[in-house]
Amino acid sequence: MSRAISSENDTERMPKNDPRSKVISIDPERLSGEPCFVGTRVPIQTLWDHLEAGDSLQTFLEDFEGVSREQAIEVMKLAKAKLFEGLPTR
Repeated sequence: MSRAISSENDTERMPKNDPRSKVISIDPERLSGEPCFVGTRVPIQTLWDHLEAGDSLQTFLEDFEGVSREQAIEVMKLAKAKLFEGLPTR
């Protein structure tokens, strides 16, 4: 996953030192700043909408060919980690 080189006109809001910036891009000039998969105009929310509707990950990837399986899985892993963050363990 390559990222464009920063320029003076870069409007990206995700800090490059944030590990999420490898898969999530927030740019106010793209879809009013809605978080999208890096290198696409596909909002992250679209993945959740498809899964909530009962679609498989494969169906989502077929519908949005610009999103790689690796990107989608990484977003789900990030969400999973956040979900379990701070919960007591056995």
